[in-house]
This record gives sequence, C-alpha cells and structure tokens, in this order.
Amino acid sequence: MKTQKNFPNQRWQIYPQKEKLAQELAEVVNLSPMVCQLLINRGIETQKQATSFLNPESILLPLPLNEFPDLAISLDILKEAITYQDKIAICGDYDADGMTSTALLLRCLRWLGAEVDYAIPSRMHEGYGINNRIVEEFAQEGVKLIITVDNGISAFESVTRAKELGLKVIVTDHHDLPQELPPANAILNPKLISQSSPYYGIAGVGVAYILAVSLTQKMGDDYKSLLEPMLELFTLGTIADLAPLTGVNRRWVKRGLQGLPKSKLPGVQALIQLTGVTNHVNNKIGEQGRIKAENNYLSLKPDDIGFRLGPRINAIGRISDPQIVIDLLTTDDTRIALEKALQCDNINRQRQEMCGEIEREAIAIIDTEHLQSLQEDKVIVVISQNWHHGVIGIVASRLVERYGIPVFIGTHEDEYHIRGSARGITEFNVFDGLEYCKDLLVKYGGHKAAGGFSLSVENLTKLRLRLSDFANQCLTTDDLKPLLKIDTQIHLHQITRGFYEQLYSLEPCGIGNPNPIFWTANVKVLEQQTVGKEHVKLTVVETIGKHQCQFKAIAWRWRNYLPLASYLNIAYKLRENTFNGDHSIELELLGINIPETSVPRDNPNRKSAIYFNYQQRFYTCGVYKHGDIFELRIKNNGGKILAVQLSSPLLNHPLNSVGLLGSKRQEAQEVDISQPPYKSIIRAALMALSKLSSKD
Repeated sequence: MKTQKNFPNQRWQIYPQKEKLAQELAEVVNLSPMVCQLLINRGIETQKQATSFLNPESILLPLPLNEFPDLAISLDILKEAITYQDKIAICGDYDADGMTSTALLLRCLRWLGAEVDYAIPSRMHEGYGINNRIVEEFAQEGVKLIITVDNGISAFESVTRAKELGLKVIVTDHHDLPQELPPANAILNPKLISQSSPYYGIAGVGVAYILAVSLTQKMGDDYKSLLEPMLELFTLGTIADLAPLTGVNRRWVKRGLQGLPKSKLPGVQALIQLTGVTNHVNNKIGEQGRIKAENNYLSLKPDDIGFRLGPRINAIGRISDPQIVIDLLTTDDTRIALEKALQCDNINRQRQEMCGEIEREAIAIIDTEHLQSLQEDKVIVVISQNWHHGVIGIVASRLVERYGIPVFIGTHEDEYHIRGSARGITEFNVFDGLEYCKDLLVKYGGHKAAGGFSLSVENLTKLRLRLSDFANQCLTTDDLKPLLKIDTQIHLHQITRGFYEQLYSLEPCGIGNPNPIFWTANVKVLEQQTVGKEHVKLTVVETIGKHQCQFKAIAWRWRNYLPLASYLNIAYKLRENTFNGDHSIELELLGINIPETSVPRDNPNRKSAIYFNYQQRFYTCGVYKHGDIFELRIKNNGGKILAVQLSSPLLNHPLNSVGLLGSKRQEAQEVDISQPPYKSIIRAALMALSKLSSKD
C-alpha cells in the first residue's frame, strides 16, 4: 500500500442533509439554517434540545450529593481531618488531568487550613497510579488520610496496604471500574452513577472540583473567592484530558473559558501571556437563541488550551518533574509563576524536538521495512531503542494520521524489555487488541482509542503476528484510511463575519461536540508555500459565475504534500487569525481530494463535478461520453467505479441491467445493476444529477 505524497490518505463521510428540519429549527432559535444543520448533526433536533444546548446555564442540575453515593461520607472524613489537623496527602498523576486535580485540591485544602502535602509517581520508573512505596512513605510521614486524584480505582493492593497501616483513603477517579473495587473509605467515580447523569462524563479534575466545591460550601463562610480559580483549573484539566464537552462539562467549561482571560491565578496568566493566546469575542445566546455580541467581554476557546496551554502542562509530566506544574498552578507569587511558566515552555520545546526526531525515525523504519505489507498486516508495530517513552504516544497519533491504520510503537526499557503505546482508528479497539495478545504481554491497559503495554523482547515477533491476526479480523481494506466526518457543503462567499459569529453558539467545541467541518468543491490554489518547518500556507479562490471569493488557508504538518494540485475539493474548519490587531477568518485545511470533471446530462458541452451522499458515505458521479455511448459513473473513496450505460445524457434510467465495477476498465467485472445495492446507489446518483439540472 503506497502513500500518495501529494494527497492525504482519507475517507470523507458527509452527514445527511436535513434541509426541511434545519429550516424549521432556524425559525424557532433564530439561527441560520446552516448552523441549525450543524445542531442536527450533533443530535439536536427539537427546540427543547436546542435551548438546553445553546443555554447550558438554563439546565437545572441535580445536586452532586444526590448523585454520588460516597460524597457525603467523603465530606465528613475531610471535615474531621481538617478540624483535628490530621495530616492529609494527595496522590496525583503526571498528566494534565492529574496535575490540575492535584493543584485544585491543594488550593482548596490549604485555603481551609488543612495540613496537606502531595506525591505523584514517577512516569518513567513507577508508571501510573498510587503504589505501595508512596503509601508507606505517607505513613512514615504521619499522614492520616490519603486522597487519590485521577487514579486509584484499580489500586486494590495499595489501598489495602494503606488500610493495614491505619490510614483512611478517599479514591477520586474517573477511569473504568475493575471487577473488584479497592477497600477505600469512600469512592467518588462517575462510572458508579447513571450514564444519564450530567456528571457522567467528567474527568478526574471534575471529580476533584465537585469534592472541593462541596467541601468549601460545607466549611467555608466566604468560599466564593475560591470558586473562580478552582473553575479555571477544572477547565484546563477537562479540555487537556480530552473529556467530552457535554453535560455538566459543557456548562462549566463554557463558564471557565470566559473567566480564564482575567484569571487571578498568576500561573495561568503567565501561561496565557507566554503563549500569546488570543482572546476571542464572546457571543452570548440570549432569549430564543438570539446572538448578542459583547465586544467588551473576551473568552478563550478550547483549542487555545488543547494546542497552546495544555501541551506545556502535559510536556512536564511526559519528560520532566510534575512539581513544576504544581508550583505553577498553586503559587500566588507572579515572579515564581513566570519562572515556572518559562520552564514549561522550554520543556515543551524539548518535547516537540523529541517528537519530531522520533517521528522521522519511525517513518523511515516503516517506509523501508513495512510499507509494502501494510495492506496485508493492517497494523503498524514499530520498535526502536533510545526513544523517550514519555512522548511516543504523541508520535503514535501522528503515525495513525499519516498511514490511517492502528499503530503500536515501543522503545527498549532495557536489554530484555520493551515498553510501548498504542493508538487506534474508529474500527479498531486498542484495548481488545491488547487483550487478544495478553499472554505475550507483561503489562497492558487502556481503552478503545489508546493504550499502553510492555513485553519481553523475545515476544516481539509473536506480538506482530498476533496483532496482525486481530487487525485482519476487524478491518477491511476500505477501513485503512482516516475517516473525516464533514458537516455540510458551503461556498466560500457564505463565510461572512456574521456566519462565523453564529458558529460561537456551538462553543465550547471539542470531544463529543466537534468543531464544524465544511467542504467546498473545485477551488483554485493561487498560492502555496511552507511556513515554519512543516506547515503550509495557501490562498484559495472559488469562482461562481463572474464572482470570485478568496481566502487564506493553513494546513498543519502538510509540507510533504507540496506541491498541491491547482484545483482541489477542500475540507476545513474555520479559525480566526489575529495579526497586528487585525482579525480575519481563515480556513484550517483538514482534507483535500481532486475534483472530477464530467458531462452533466442537461448540457454535454459543459464541465462540472457532482457529489452526493449515500448511506452516509461520500461519492462522486457524472455522465461521461465513452465512444458513442453516454455512461453514468459513480466513484467511491476507495477508487472503485461503477459504470452504467445510458442511451442519452437526458434519460433517467440505465440502458440495460449490466454495469462494470472496478478501479480500471480493463480489469472491471460485470455486475447486475438491477440488484441491491447497485440499484439504490444508481437511483441516488441520478437524483443528485437531476437536482443539479433543476438548479441550472
């Protein structure tokens, strides 16, 4: 399987367009039908659903005390420990979720006058979660109560050890439940409550936030001054951990993003200033969904955290000491905050350089040793010495994006052991794949999209074969391309400032509520050039009749695709670019494909391309002249073409019941087009052609 240098390896899937429903919804929420189509794509089809989505503050939330069975017990334990000045210790984690959770509880407990300290296990030497060493050191230091954050739900042995030593334990976590829960005094985990609860999707920092807010309300007379900084830490951790921005996360993150630009936390302000994050105009949705642009009130967007602030926090946990981040987020000294923020920035640069070097080496190995067998193997297993384990998960994600198949990447811990990370695609469950190989692994864990593992060097060959066997059971050749889900087609002249401001009604966008993705057909590339080391800057123009509309576009990490073709179909997000105080809308390219020219049935002398959806898959179709015969040709993303003879370009039915199916005419097979699924897809293509004719 060869990767085309100048063409991203993708599948496009476009949501079914419900024009009538979008128009009906637009009339009651006062948004454009196109924005309402975006709401429909996200499962929002009624006025009630739209009101709740557009105005999350209007939802009446259940009390956390009524949702989490052990929350009341946890508050009593903490109140007693604070009252009697028992020493409390927090055991956190080295990712952004764990570090923000730790900082949040530290701020809360110190504000309440508790004697509190913390510990975070070593990523390189101990791995994830509380362990016996940490428990025993806490006991030696006189700790009476341990609170785990973003970990602990699977730590049966360590919690048991703590109880043996006479310590109380509160577990706060959000990960999946094991078969046997640890014997803690209290457990707070959204997986223990109903999936219909608005709290079900919270991350570890969400659990810590609920515990901290409930505790300050129980004990503090003037707790409101603490709520804002805790909400900001919740927002940072939730977005950086890729928690779904639905339910209570959407409500609190939306509020937190509005507060971050004016944060009173010196560490947060230092990060914002250092990264040059731009504040965005915050558009509130008023009664009946009407947008109110408040130019004097600024907000951040999830991408500002996901791509600017979050990586600088996560980089510390990957390759350095988490104490840097804890100090950054808990200090009230602006000098210390700037010092720690600079450390985060410098370490993130080191992380970027490591990722770039490892990615280049991994690509060289894959292209040299595995490229010819990727279609057969359907999985990449790439191992090398001297790669830093803390960043190989990032590289795995980039390799999935490049090759479109699951990636298992590892490095040698020592002469005898390999430690690795895995990333999957939609149709491949990483955890199930690891389970399939469990007898070959020393340790493994994860979920559907990602995982970690370790194994003996001697089992590497067997692991490759076993993973390939599993991949071939669940993947087809058509699955071996990244899936790009596109919301709707749009013309460039429709991208106005007013339309862009309406898109703010969908914010905050992220996991569970993705940024809208649009596509535009047959744009001309006027300019294309490399910016930085890997990125591409373009100018594209769409011509409709005598009118032209031009936009700037950015394509991250697309240098290897240059030069791009002169005419393209483009898929993209919209972003705001700020330069010297000027704000402009530009396109962030996510995908491209090459337009096809065809002979429309109403005018055989005119060239155009026609695109349509069938069962949520993207196809092109057109009427071509082959000798003296007109053919309807339907092409899928895999390159296969169904060719059907027509007696003339104006007829609405095939000439006979036989069609040709294949990538090349000389190798195509005859098929009976009177049978499903051919009959249905031909009908859909002809309907798309007839709609074009009626518009023309």
